[in-house]
Amino acid sequence: MTDAKPTVLPARQAELAAGLAQVQARISDACAVAGRARSEVTMVAVTKTYPASDVLALTGLGVTEVGENRDQEAAGKAAEVAAAGATPRWHFIGQLQRNKCRSVVGYADVVQSVDSARLARALAAAAVAVRDRPLDVLIQVSIDGDPARGGVLPGSADPDAGLHPVAEAAARADGLRLAGLMAVAPLDWEPERAFARLAEVAREFRAAHPEAVVLSAGMSGDLETAIGYGATHVRVGSALLGMRSTLR
Repeated sequence: MTDAKPTVLPARQAELAAGLAQVQARISDACAVAGRARSEVTMVAVTKTYPASDVLALTGLGVTEVGENRDQEAAGKAAEVAAAGATPRWHFIGQLQRNKCRSVVGYADVVQSVDSARLARALAAAAVAVRDRPLDVLIQVSIDGDPARGGVLPGSADPDAGLHPVAEAAARADGLRLAGLMAVAPLDWEPERAFARLAEVAREFRAAHPEAVVLSAGMSGDLETAIGYGATHVRVGSALLGMRSTLR
């Protein structure tokens, strides 16, 4: 890494502006169809594999929420962006190993992928040691109940992998703020079925945790359906930034 500020090329700025306008229009239309206010839905720009210059371009266009999947990429990128004077709200959305918690809590404002009580406790310990304010966390839910896909299991009493025990561990932990739920629609499910199931889980979850209202669901291909079923945050990568392999 150098001390030089990442360069945003005018052509790339124009591409990102066009992509952002299209995505924002899709979100606005979906909110209108669902009878929801546009202000109820936040877009998280997923910038994994894209350079820090793209993050700077997006923040210059008004994007305030940025998501990353891998700590080894995100840590350096967040440092570059901060050195350039931009301050987006960083979401860590990928699978997280406990030995990476201390690094992640140093730059992330939100961890969307808490999938065990052990991870919640590790994040809490790191947050207390590193941060001067609580870390927002979302519990990742397995929509289809397949543990191989990742996410906690609704209805399970497993102390490390059940939704209620993991949520309770996060809610009780110093250094964390339980903010809500996150999920990814299984590839072999229709989005309508997946997000309808997630909405049921979210209703039950909020009865126990009424302040944890965030529901992160929906990506480039299914954000409209997710918004129809109550998503408060949608995670958008390719529809916003294009396909990474085409960039130069």
